[in-house]
Amino acid sequence: MRKAAIIGGGVIGGGWAARFALNGWDVAVFDPDPEAPRKVGEVIANARAALPALSDAPMPAEGRVHFAATITEAVEGADYIQESVSERLDLKHRVFAQIQQAAHGVPIGSSTSGFKPSELQQGAADPSVIFVAHPFNPVYLLPLAEVVPSPASDAALIERAKTILREIGMFPLHVRKEIDAHIADRFLEAVWREALWLVKDGIATTEEIDEAIRMGFGLRWGQMGLFETYRVAGGEAGMKHFMAQFGPCLSWPWTKLTDVPEFNDALVDLIAGQSDAQSGKYTIRELERIRDSNLIGFLRALKDRDWGAGRVLNAHDANRRAALVAAPPEGPLELARMQVLPGWIDYNGHMTESRYLFAASETCDAFLRLIGADMAYVASGFSYYTAETHILHKGEAKLGDRLTGSLQVLSADEKRVRIFITLRRGADIVATIEQMMLHVDMKAGRTCPAPAAIRARLDPIVAAHAALPLPEGAGRHVGQGR
Repeated sequence: MRKAAIIGGGVIGGGWAARFALNGWDVAVFDPDPEAPRKVGEVIANARAALPALSDAPMPAEGRVHFAATITEAVEGADYIQESVSERLDLKHRVFAQIQQAAHGVPIGSSTSGFKPSELQQGAADPSVIFVAHPFNPVYLLPLAEVVPSPASDAALIERAKTILREIGMFPLHVRKEIDAHIADRFLEAVWREALWLVKDGIATTEEIDEAIRMGFGLRWGQMGLFETYRVAGGEAGMKHFMAQFGPCLSWPWTKLTDVPEFNDALVDLIAGQSDAQSGKYTIRELERIRDSNLIGFLRALKDRDWGAGRVLNAHDANRRAALVAAPPEGPLELARMQVLPGWIDYNGHMTESRYLFAASETCDAFLRLIGADMAYVASGFSYYTAETHILHKGEAKLGDRLTGSLQVLSADEKRVRIFITLRRGADIVATIEQMMLHVDMKAGRTCPAPAAIRARLDPIVAAHAALPLPEGAGRHVGQGR
């Protein structure tokens, strides 16, 4: 079990702790705030409820989270260190000095949103291992981490750090040249300044500005970014046409980015008062859960389309599936996690019968992706068809219940795979589904042997499951007594 040390247990540090722990790393957190265990624990609890919903592959066993009494205790034996203390350069320098008294040659990423790595490295015992790894809140859901080295950085160590970030499901964006506030926050600062003027001048309220973002360009930016969005806006003529059409606007007095409103108590009270009226009915934790739920829906939509951040999530799932094939677990494969939604409920208040089959299909589809029979394989003209299904209802699922789908391979040959799916709510079995699938040449309209690439993934699972006892209910006929 690898260890990550998190120095600073605020919102960002807590998010880093959650990201590492839920991806199987042991985590040591240091923060002198006596409330840090509670605060970090609440962030991890939110992450525990949210992050697994993004994964179609089994999550690893959760790592242990330990609150260290000193920085030295936190970083001893660490494979990766993330500094997330307040944005004070003198404080960060003191923290780096303490870290490097106990940890040598270990990547030390900083969550700083503004300082350049060369500034962070000043006076360090070993500046080559200190770099910027700037994430975005919530760290446990959003994949971006701006990785910013300086000329003094160890290039090999930076690559090692980027590999670690990818292993915990993040997207390390290597910033080629250090600059104040890196890349993303420079955009945010520009938008923030213009928003302050719009509120101060009485043109818009905080809520109206937020509506303009979330109902319009925010959705476009979330899946296409800035330049690709404007390329599309140029129509068939593309970016050159867009630039020719809208470039002259740059000389028009639309924005006040070269001017800044006086940052005084009146402006602070105006902004804070409107924000309280807009969102004060929710606690911060409630807003976090609302945000997480919305992000999950958005990210899953991107995941279904293998686009943007969804592509990162799919790659992370693919790595987990590869690990399952390389070392199949001793028991059935846990392949799908679902929640019973309002549209899944019948007139009795229970999950409708078709949704049991849907949940089984989600589990089966995850298995087919695992062995390489994914949509790309279907596009090549081959697939597995379900020839026979037997479902046994053993419990009731209701609105909001979280279900887990696991799968055991009962038998397989070159043309057939017999599987047994178990749907659970916690420890309780809700239903079991036994299926026989046939490998089909869709163009010829008949069964055919599965290719070697599929068998290479399938056979280790078959061998691992051959030692398992036959699950209760396997081979049942309709109406058979329990």
